[in-house]
Amino acid sequence: MFYFDPLYFVIVLPGFLLALWAQAKVRGAYKKYTQIPNSRQLTGLAAAQQLIPALGLNNLNVEGTPGELSDHYDPRSKTLRLSQGVAREPSIASVAIVSHELGHAMQDATGYGPLKLRSAIVPAVQVSPMIAYALFMAGFIFSSPSLTNIGILFFGVTVLFSLITLPVEFDASRRGLKMLESNSLLTVNEMDGAKAVLRAAALTYVAAAVQALLTLLYLLSRSRRR
Repeated sequence: MFYFDPLYFVIVLPGFLLALWAQAKVRGAYKKYTQIPNSRQLTGLAAAQQLIPALGLNNLNVEGTPGELSDHYDPRSKTLRLSQGVAREPSIASVAIVSHELGHAMQDATGYGPLKLRSAIVPAVQVSPMIAYALFMAGFIFSSPSLTNIGILFFGVTVLFSLITLPVEFDASRRGLKMLESNSLLTVNEMDGAKAVLRAAALTYVAAAVQALLTLLYLLSRSRRR
């Protein structure tokens, strides 16, 4: 049966704290550079409208999406979705975020392997954590090592997704920065701000991967002690 386990705080808590710190960093960078306009006064939407034809992504749709820092590229519908703040503000952060999401669009257009793999396992990741914890707890309740181990395997899908996400996100930022430079959308000094925004965003994915790995380590440790 489950009980207070100090080992949980030793193994899992550092990952949780790292995730909180990463979220604070990305919000801090976004808040700072969303208040600094770029010299060309380009909103995120205007930047997208300039970059899309330059990249040959003529079949790409652009839509709005609610929330803050909710910008994303949907490979299923070939749609770039921009939050209101990014679409309307002529800031360094807006242009940087748009370039990153267009980096994902370029990955999709060129058949980038890690993106295809990540997209393929998205449906499994949406349900695997819930199934994993249910099976893991059932294994303890019914004293069934088999159920516990199957639960751990299901959680492994979440870990795999987190690890695959790292090269996908790093490569999207690399592509985004390259397109900003080649199309001269930002000055040299403004590029430093764009890099700061994208580095902070990358930390959230690193933190998510560390958190998933530490949780898996805890589940394995708990299972062995059982």
